[in-house]
Amino acid sequence: MSNSSLLPGIALMLMPLFAQAADQSGLVFSHNDWEIACDNTRICRAAGYQSDVDELPVSVLLMRKAGPNEPVEGRLMIGDYDNEILMDSLPTVFKPSLWINGQELGEVKVDKSTLIGQLSAAQVAALLAALLHDSSIEWVWDKTRWHLSDKGAAAVLLKMDEFQGRLGSQGAVIKKGRLDEKEVLPPLPLPVIVASSVVKALPGDQTLLAELSKSDALLKALLTTIKDDEDCFDLLENEAPETELSVYRLTKTKLLVSAMCWRGAYNFGYGYWVIDAKPPFRPVPVTFSGSEYSDGSITASHKGRGLGDCWSFDVWTWDGKQFVHTESSSTGMCKLLAPGGAWSLPTLVTEVHRSLR
Repeated sequence: MSNSSLLPGIALMLMPLFAQAADQSGLVFSHNDWEIACDNTRICRAAGYQSDVDELPVSVLLMRKAGPNEPVEGRLMIGDYDNEILMDSLPTVFKPSLWINGQELGEVKVDKSTLIGQLSAAQVAALLAALLHDSSIEWVWDKTRWHLSDKGAAAVLLKMDEFQGRLGSQGAVIKKGRLDEKEVLPPLPLPVIVASSVVKALPGDQTLLAELSKSDALLKALLTTIKDDEDCFDLLENEAPETELSVYRLTKTKLLVSAMCWRGAYNFGYGYWVIDAKPPFRPVPVTFSGSEYSDGSITASHKGRGLGDCWSFDVWTWDGKQFVHTESSSTGMCKLLAPGGAWSLPTLVTEVHRSLR
């Protein structure tokens, strides 16, 4: 199995999403050992990793906000997945040196508790220049060397320039030109979503919700919303008497229904629908890949592979009328950086406020 599995990014692109998104979607792109995720405010994060032939995992995250004269900021992460001997040898704070094409370019202070260090502006500039062509890039501490791949970096950084409207500008990373920085795309505001509290159980709900959980009529209504067999295979395959639905109260007239849709080797997905409390129910699907529901929030978390070194995450928030897609992110490529993944690479970000009502 290749370390560079792109399943987290693929999962984000293929996951069935039906609820209204808070704002326009971002960008996901990868090439060889590099990837980029840009969110709906136009912040871009590019991540590069070691090649599959290098044993020691390492990653660099390059982040740039949208708008004129915004710098590229860089961070280094040293991988610690299943490498106890090396981790035990490291001091509380260690300072690997950056070497590019045989030239030393200063140390990076790395805290052992996070294994992350901040690159200086000069180091970021040198790194960006090196990534435009074949280069040897490594961090060296004592006798240990972490090699960063440059394969795919130019294509990824070009996508960053393109998404932020910097192509041909003086501040572009790849295709510089005469365009004034004032002409590049501005940042977009962070969408604000007001989350609504769900109502408490009404008199008779215990009986009503129990009856609906085994309702043939409700099940048939849900099945009409499934357009692709793969979206909710389990529900389509099970006979109605064998299928038990979970039903939750949202408002006086709206309910949330969930049912198992699919199972994999290390992932599963529940379908979630908003329905009317009375027939014909008029179900509206939110997602077929949810993981959990709690107090007006549906979450989805999925491994990119069984090792658990790469994940994707989504959140849908109830605003009193519908579930709004309020968060979407991945942790990057499956490169054995850390259990739970290396970085947070969002494509959808929002600010969620709780209603005072």
